[in-house]
Amino acid sequence: MHSEYKESAICAVLPPHMVEKLTRSEDPIIAKRARHTLEHDARHRTRRHITSRLEAAVPEGFRYQGPQRTVCDARHHEVLPGEKVWGEGDAPTEDATVNRAYAGLGATFDFYLNTYGRHSLDNRGLPLDAVVHYGQSYGNAFWDGERMIFGDGDNSLFLDFTIPVDIIGHELTHGVVQHAANLEYYGQSGAINESIADVFGSLVKQYVLRQTSDEADWLIGAGLLGPKVEHGQALRSLKDPGTAYDDNVLGRDPQPTSMNDYVHTSRDNGGVHINSGIPNHAFYLLAIALGGYSWEKAGRIWYETLVSGALSPDAQIIDFARLSAASARKLYGDGKEVHAVLQAWDRVDVTWPA
Repeated sequence: MHSEYKESAICAVLPPHMVEKLTRSEDPIIAKRARHTLEHDARHRTRRHITSRLEAAVPEGFRYQGPQRTVCDARHHEVLPGEKVWGEGDAPTEDATVNRAYAGLGATFDFYLNTYGRHSLDNRGLPLDAVVHYGQSYGNAFWDGERMIFGDGDNSLFLDFTIPVDIIGHELTHGVVQHAANLEYYGQSGAINESIADVFGSLVKQYVLRQTSDEADWLIGAGLLGPKVEHGQALRSLKDPGTAYDDNVLGRDPQPTSMNDYVHTSRDNGGVHINSGIPNHAFYLLAIALGGYSWEKAGRIWYETLVSGALSPDAQIIDFARLSAASARKLYGDGKEVHAVLQAWDRVDVTWPA
């Protein structure tokens, strides 16, 4: 029903409602930059075409190799892919942004390979490409279906978008979703898409820092907000959706924690960045209940649900919830894991008849 949105959506980490708020800023520079960001994203929506599909099995005899990373420098233009400045195995550069992008690509690759046996985004060794220094003070980062693209931010509201490794993990996970599932980027299926990116973006950071579920901050984009943001810690919070920021410039975090507060809107592709707070919080509750490293059990359940092939293109949040319970049962039997999944969804008011 909404396939046109799936095919034309741009998966950017900065939520559109935040950018729209900035276009109404009394500061003309902030408003101008925000309008440019919205216009830029609209241009990409008109020319981007994602060919989502259920991935084929890895062929027999396939040999796993390390990541194949390339980082290009747009040199503050908006022409892709820019100039190649670092290839796999090259020595570090003098540009910290390039180095962070390269390291983040590798950290995400290692996370998926070492935790779930997944070889790159498509499970078949897809090269990982990134473009840095995109545009003039461009305030966003996004996966365009082929590569990661990072803006430098304006150093006022937003810093360099390569700084938080969870943003890199988030955007690359959109590539995993692209290859592993057929989720439409609209409404509840789009909210699931965004939530999966947040969940595994957070797990990439936890994996890099070797943090357990109770040690993690469960924030997306911590360290990204600049000095002009007086009341904000990140873009989103899985632990407490709706509390990541409450600022005169950015506005207030609109994410709900419960299906009872689901936001019905035609903006933001049907609220994909807003309502993702509901499955985000369910995952947080599951991870805390199971304890230990969140990628081991909670993350495994979510990952198996994603790659199961059972998610329909227009899957609703309750469909993902049911399938996650089935994944837990398949992986661990009728034990505490299944109970923890059911309880997590129940606490965000997603329930279904037994």
